[in-house]
Amino acid sequence: MNRIAILHYAGPPTVGGVESTIAYHARGLADLGYPVRVISGSGSPFDERVESRVDRLFGSTDPAVLRMKAELDAGNVTAAFESLVRQITEALRSALADCSVCIAHNVPTLHKNLALTTALASLAQERQFRLIAWCHDLAWTNAQYRAELHDGHPWNLLRQPWPGVRYVTVSDTRQAELAALLGIPASSTAVVVPGIDPARFFHWTPTTEDLAKRLRLLDADGLLLLPARLTRRKNIALALRILAEVRRQSRRDFRLIVTGPPGPHNPANPGYLGELLALRRDLGLEDAAHFLYTCGISGEPLIPDDDTTANLYQISDALLFPSTQEGFGIPVLEAGIASLPAFCADIPALYATGRDDAYYFDPVDGDPADIAALILSVLDVSSTYRLRVRVRQQYRWEALIRLRLLPLLEGN
Repeated sequence: MNRIAILHYAGPPTVGGVESTIAYHARGLADLGYPVRVISGSGSPFDERVESRVDRLFGSTDPAVLRMKAELDAGNVTAAFESLVRQITEALRSALADCSVCIAHNVPTLHKNLALTTALASLAQERQFRLIAWCHDLAWTNAQYRAELHDGHPWNLLRQPWPGVRYVTVSDTRQAELAALLGIPASSTAVVVPGIDPARFFHWTPTTEDLAKRLRLLDADGLLLLPARLTRRKNIALALRILAEVRRQSRRDFRLIVTGPPGPHNPANPGYLGELLALRRDLGLEDAAHFLYTCGISGEPLIPDDDTTANLYQISDALLFPSTQEGFGIPVLEAGIASLPAFCADIPALYATGRDDAYYFDPVDGDPADIAALILSVLDVSSTYRLRVRVRQQYRWEALIRLRLLPLLEGN
């Protein structure tokens, strides 16, 4: 598999939006088996699977680069510039020698190191690698930079389309801006937005990461959390029937996560798990109702620890708690601190906890269809819920790399 190069003035672990994007792209490609080399003017190794090659002349802060930039800002193209271009060209040629694709962040459109831009443009014409110009910022459309830009070479490289180069922007706004600047159709420029990594953002446990991956939790249209042991008073059979109705009424991929093991004090509780699994099968919910106790590795039971349970609250969309008997409503408190709507059995202990800030239903005689309709009526008008689902489905790095970046690397 040919090596992928990622080029920028600075590389990870430097703090910055572009550097963060580079880190996620590099790690994501490494996860998929791609050899990756980050080429930059500053930075250091940040992942043992990713090669980091640093040459200060590729950056924006080296003294030689700064002297050259001061001359160019004044409109002067000197012999020193041409000499620096030749030096950088040979260093960059060596760094890219075994790479089939180079993703260059901002270098083709920003003037922080025009000798690097000139060298990259020259090497791109040799067609030894495919160049993807990833455009976060545009010098020529930013009023802050106008005094530093002049008509002619090398400044015009930043506002002319480079032959054979695939342009990528980070938003629809940037796409329109770049198309107008370069005089190319907007449709010829791909838009690949930045993303988020829930596992890093929430400091997921290894167990949470494994469950999310194996069960495809982040692809779901809705996650209902039921944090309870598998005992009859927890009324989990009703939760399964509610889930079936939610899926039928919405025609969306809602899931139920039941966190606990069979209760330890009643010998009949393991048999209750068997009944629930049979009901899950009868309702066609085998891929939608997840009993975590049965999700251990190599047949071992899984009992999530406190940190994993907290992670599940962070990624879920609602608490579903249909218990018929409780002394107190700790899950309602947990839902409150996690900003989840709580759908609870209408029993004194749970009402005393949730008061008028939760949604209640009859746990004995309540119609699952009516309870499902209540859940959907609350979630479907919630901008928080809609945004959460959209982010986890469309803006997580893993999905963006797989669905948006890989086609670009393959020439699509």
